[in-house]
Amino acid sequence: MNDYRGVIIEESLADHSVLGHVTILSTKVESVTPDHQTPWLSAWTLHTVEVDSEQAKEVADRVSRALDKEHSGSWYADFKNDTHHYIIFPDEIFHVDRKNASQYNQAKRYGIDIGIPEHQVDFHPDVDVWER
Repeated sequence: MNDYRGVIIEESLADHSVLGHVTILSTKVESVTPDHQTPWLSAWTLHTVEVDSEQAKEVADRVSRALDKEHSGSWYADFKNDTHHYIIFPDEIFHVDRKNASQYNQAKRYGIDIGIPEHQVDFHPDVDVWER
């Protein structure tokens, strides 16, 4: 099975040790703008990561526990391969079949319901969260 790739924002983590369980492929720092909706930060450090397919569920669990719960309506992480997509929130994980718009819709709706801006939960171009 293919390994997973995605992005983990370092500032989203209350526990940075989870980064030791992924392969960091690249890192970029971007300045925070009002669209980020994280005014307590001046920058985001975005790590593009690779996750071994056999450890993906375990890593998703670790990331979910490591995400900053103080600002839980601000953060998620995700990684995907050709067939599946892990969308990870604090204490909630969606393991989505990439061909299943309904599963993406559930993850997107959950993210919006906990306070993540809609433009940040654009996991799949064919998903409209308002299809309730």
